[in-house]
Amino acid sequence: MNIRLAAESDNPDLREVYLESRRNRFYWAVTENMKLDDFDRDTVDEVILLAEEDSRVAGFVSLYLPDNFIHHLFVHPDFFGKGAGVRLLQAAIHKMHTPVTLKCVSKNHKAMKFYEKNGWQKVVEESGAGEPYWIMRYE
Repeated sequence: MNIRLAAESDNPDLREVYLESRRNRFYWAVTENMKLDDFDRDTVDEVILLAEEDSRVAGFVSLYLPDNFIHHLFVHPDFFGKGAGVRLLQAAIHKMHTPVTLKCVSKNHKAMKFYEKNGWQKVVEESGAGEPYWIMRYE
């Protein structure tokens, strides 16, 4: 599996990963409201690294570098459990300065376990306009 900086030409595949992964895992959300172009709106001003295998985009991580913040980490359902998430997380941490932070929806139990297994610590649980989420930190 190769990790590289995404190019604009990757956007169609990245949109698909973002849509399919959310539809598959976000059981608490209204999936009918999810659209392909959500990716463009939700990753403005972010650096995107992608994982690819056999010329297919397996997943991506989007980074907001000024805050050492991981905004998104999504893996296509076809690649669940194949190491793409771990590789992307490692690449993101390597690209930024520690501590690195992220937010994870509290209901997303699989993601919470994934982050904790990979050395992330829960800092505080908050709630805003949407679902409650944990702020997590990696040092």
